[in-house]
Amino acid sequence: MNEKLQQQLLDLGRQDEQTRTRLLEEGRLFDGYAPEMEQVHLENAIRLQRIIDEHGWPGVSLVGEEGAQAAWLIAQHAISNPPFQQACLAHITQAVQSNEVPPSYFAFLTDRILYNQRKPQQFGTVFDWDEDDEVSAWTIEDEENVDKRRTSVGLPPLDQAVAAMRREAAIEGSAPATSYAKRQQQVVDWARRVGWIE
Repeated sequence: MNEKLQQQLLDLGRQDEQTRTRLLEEGRLFDGYAPEMEQVHLENAIRLQRIIDEHGWPGVSLVGEEGAQAAWLIAQHAISNPPFQQACLAHITQAVQSNEVPPSYFAFLTDRILYNQRKPQQFGTVFDWDEDDEVSAWTIEDEENVDKRRTSVGLPPLDQAVAAMRREAAIEGSAPATSYAKRQQQVVDWARRVGWIE
């Protein structure tokens, strides 16, 4: 295992978490996509790309479980860089096949990309406030079979995930937008601006 590389990834993950925590404490985390948070995500993506260029995808054998998780988290958060996030999905798909990362990483990143593209997700891992001001899973394709797909990648049933996300939202003080329609339009405008949709 490359401990130096593992530490680099853990440091990037820690910077992400510290920025998120500070913005949460300042009450600025849920007011759209905070520019400071986006900047951290973009910078971390650049650093991860350099690691990939030099070493390939940082899986468990290269950087241990914690390092592999940090790499996945960086990819998961690189939402303002569509080509990078889509390339990461290809890397993670191969890494799952060679048992270098858990299959849940594939599920989370697949759903994140579909959400960014404003398409129905596959595994029910992306949540947002719905029209009834409840935290719910974003639209799911073939929802009646979602728990089978979740089980296949090591995820708990969807109802358990929804309950956990609602508890987390309550703890963090997250609240629905004053206008559901306006919030959805802001997401579409952002997705168009960064290149997820035309």
